[in-house]
Amino acid sequence: MFKPLLSVALFCAAVSGARAASFPEKIYGVNLGSWLLIEPWMLPQEWVRMGGENCDDCSKCIGSEFAFAKAYPDTVDSIIGEHWKSWFTLDDIHTLKAAGINTVRIPLGYWIVEDLVDRKTEYYARGGLNQLRRGLKQLKDVGIVAVLDHHALPGVQATQQQFAGRCTTDLQFYTPHNYHRALVWTAVMTALSHIDPVFGNVAAIQAVNEPLMDASKTPGYGDFQKNFVQVVRAVELSLGIVAPGLQLGATASFANGNVTASLNAVAQRQDIFNEEVCSAVDDAIPIFFRIALELGLPLGLINPDQRTPLTTNFMDINWQWGSPSNPADAAIGPQNYDNHLYYSFGGVADPNEKAYLTHLCNLDRIQSDAALGNSPLYFGEWSLATNFDASDEFLIKWADAQKLQYSRDAGWIFWNFKIEVSDDPNGTARQWSYLEGLKRGYFTQDPSAYYDPHVCDAYKVSASR
Repeated sequence: MFKPLLSVALFCAAVSGARAASFPEKIYGVNLGSWLLIEPWMLPQEWVRMGGENCDDCSKCIGSEFAFAKAYPDTVDSIIGEHWKSWFTLDDIHTLKAAGINTVRIPLGYWIVEDLVDRKTEYYARGGLNQLRRGLKQLKDVGIVAVLDHHALPGVQATQQQFAGRCTTDLQFYTPHNYHRALVWTAVMTALSHIDPVFGNVAAIQAVNEPLMDASKTPGYGDFQKNFVQVVRAVELSLGIVAPGLQLGATASFANGNVTASLNAVAQRQDIFNEEVCSAVDDAIPIFFRIALELGLPLGLINPDQRTPLTTNFMDINWQWGSPSNPADAAIGPQNYDNHLYYSFGGVADPNEKAYLTHLCNLDRIQSDAALGNSPLYFGEWSLATNFDASDEFLIKWADAQKLQYSRDAGWIFWNFKIEVSDDPNGTARQWSYLEGLKRGYFTQDPSAYYDPHVCDAYKVSASR
């Protein structure tokens, strides 16, 4: 009787909740990297002041959030809590708004849903959800929409990467146990996005940031993609929100204005959702109930007519090679796709201005994705970084050209909104910080404008590359 009783209370906790936000017609955005998920390379001096270490192999030192929390179990919450408050502030939000930014992508670790952390073997700071709520409310107040990006997955999804929360070669995300934990996370975040008023500017939830590119090393990922979408739609269905394309058979809706037990009811409906989806929703009930009580979410009945489905979001099919699953096959209701393109790591174009601009100005990623159903597409990570000594004059052209090409579909989200500024005038912030690039004049104050809208004309070739 435990979970059904919890679900009754849960459904009573949904009266004046959030309406899923809509994406702007064109996305002009920035990532809020190293806010709720720290990547020490972006703030090396602050990281050392906090007690962290910088080293070439981040698994060999205190070079990730996991390592930091393990090293400082008694003080990690307060130390990282102070970082959360200072790294992303209301002043930053007003600056971004004045710069025409209309969207942010918020990298999150699975540990923001604290119940999912195995405290015997996993080490992360507590309290991030309250900071997320603070930031979402402030962003909502100025009209900036948000993507909740599951950036660091349970079990770790990427090798030796600070963005995965832990630097390791032992990747365990691609297993049934951790796929399941990610789905429970998804159910909780979906419920919050519709029920908690401060989540009212959330437009999308992104399933996984940058999975391994070799599809042969991500077994079960295609099934996870389908289950991810179905978990989002199952939670929404329990709240009376029916996504276009959801096959219900004779069942029109579960809530119908009275939602006292509908999440539990949805969790039993394996005629609509498979066993894994139902199990994930069921396991999310007590977690969400605890959070709802802690946050004092309002009690009552929801009005589903005032709600719209969230957009589900994936890295595009062309992110992986081999025989990748197509996330378009998972779509039920609104869905969009994300591609990341960095030239600075090599393998894209030769290290010189002409090669960079020739490749970029003939980019066909939008077309190739659309041919496989991965549209609308936005470029969710890019920077001004190069692997050669770039002049200020080139960086102005480089910013214009990337904005021009990435705006040909849904738009773009720059990595990152800011980087720690060092004494070196040519330091990391110069090419990786949107706010620093704005100060230096690399970016136009209006993100939809260009210094030279014809920047690509001289580099076009007859056949797209």
